[in-house]
Amino acid sequence: MDYEIKNNNILLSQSDFDLDETLDCGQAFRWKKIKSDFPCTYSGSFLNKKLTVSQTEKNVFVLHDTSESDFLNIWADYFDLNTDYSELKKIFSQDETLAKACKYADGIRLLRQNSWECLISFIISQNNNIPRIKGIIDRLCSHYDGRFPSANDMSWETPESLDYLRSGFRAKYICDAVQKVNSGEVNLDKISGMSLESARAELKKIKGVGTKVAECVLLYGMHRTEAFPVDVWIKRVMEKFYPDGLPDFVQNYAGIAQQYLFHYIRTSGEVSIQ
Repeated sequence: MDYEIKNNNILLSQSDFDLDETLDCGQAFRWKKIKSDFPCTYSGSFLNKKLTVSQTEKNVFVLHDTSESDFLNIWADYFDLNTDYSELKKIFSQDETLAKACKYADGIRLLRQNSWECLISFIISQNNNIPRIKGIIDRLCSHYDGRFPSANDMSWETPESLDYLRSGFRAKYICDAVQKVNSGEVNLDKISGMSLESARAELKKIKGVGTKVAECVLLYGMHRTEAFPVDVWIKRVMEKFYPDGLPDFVQNYAGIAQQYLFHYIRTSGEVSIQ
């Protein structure tokens, strides 16, 4: 990570990072691509701290109107800039399919998200598409003056009061998550340090949280890189390329490997897994 400060902006040089591949791959839903004078610009939020970030060329970025303190204490961690993805891709590339996936989308990084926001986001994501997920989350944040509400903020909500979200059956699951987190029955901080099996079981106490949502919360919201969400695309990948499971050398970073595989298989057109 190499950066300098210029005119209230952070100018960042960072290898193994691409905004489109990282912010529009389905791991987070509060980023929007916007028009600007740069080739690629996104506007979004984390911990209700807003950021506009541009990619000017390969491995070169501008974080607009942000302080060095916020960059070092918030955004460097959020974008996982201190992890050596070159080394991870070197490890993954011992496998032929993963080598192709890493080469195809070599700028994917795993965002370090807030566990509560991630939990609600992936409850909303069930049987849903990315534009609609973003719309529901936009309406939720708009209702709370542009902030992503905490569980305490939402303590008064009912499935009926959440009609403004137009989230359908998911409203009752959101309310159950609010109630269980507020009561302490589900403690996200404690869950993040549990064994993967115990953490899954705790998250599944929330109505509507099954295996896939639990894995997403562990991976994206708690940075448990060994977690491995399986959707229809990854199920097909596993059946075709890894019927006996991923190689042992991948296991501790299976969730990051999944990001490369998902993007490659879903968008490259190089492999048919129908």
